[in-house]
Amino acid sequence: MLKVKQILTSVVVMLTFVSTVALAQVVSGQAAPDFILTDTNGQKHSLSDYKGKFVVLEWFNPDCPFVKKHYNSGNMPKLQQRYTAKGVIWLSIDSSAQGKQGNYPPQGLNQFMKDKGASPTDVFADADGQVGHLYDTQTTPSMFVIDPKGTLIYQGAIDDIPSADIADLKTAQNYVSAALDAAMNGKTVAVNTTKSYGCSVKY
Repeated sequence: MLKVKQILTSVVVMLTFVSTVALAQVVSGQAAPDFILTDTNGQKHSLSDYKGKFVVLEWFNPDCPFVKKHYNSGNMPKLQQRYTAKGVIWLSIDSSAQGKQGNYPPQGLNQFMKDKGASPTDVFADADGQVGHLYDTQTTPSMFVIDPKGTLIYQGAIDDIPSADIADLKTAQNYVSAALDAAMNGKTVAVNTTKSYGCSVKY
C-alpha cells in the first residue's frame, strides 16, 4: 500500500511539473530570458551579449506560407534593413526539428536569406527547439522586441491581419515597427502583447 501511495505521489509531482512547463511563457514588461545559440556561420551568441541595444527575435520557417508572404513581398527584409541601420540587433531563428518542414542546414538558411535580399544581424538553427520552447513560440512568424535594458517590450504577431495574402500588407498595422518606433523615441509601447499567427512551429 505504501508503494502505491509513493507511486501516486510521484505521478502527481510529475504531472504538476509537466503542467508548469506547459504553462511557462515569457511576459511582456519582464526580463527576456537569456539564451546561447550558434549562428549559421558557426559563431556562438548569447542574448546578453546585446545588452544596451534593441533586439528583435524573429521566428521563421522558410517553407511556411505566412513567412513566405513577408519575405516574398520584401516586407521582412525591409524591416530588417530599416532597423539594423538604426543599430537594432535582428536575430532570425528557425526552430524546425530535423526531418520536419522548414529544417535546413546552416548553408540552406543562409541561402534563403540571400535569395530574399534579407539582412538580419544573425541567423540561427534551433533544431532542438530549446530557445523556441524557452520563449513559448507557437507560430512562424513570431516576433519579440527587447529593449536595451533586456526587458521584453513586445511579443506576438508581426501585424494585425492574420493571413498569407500579400495584398493584406497594404492595410496591416505592423506591431514590430510600432513597438520599436515608440520605444526608440522614449514612448510607451501601446500594444505589448498580441496573439501570433502563422504555421505552427515544427518542433
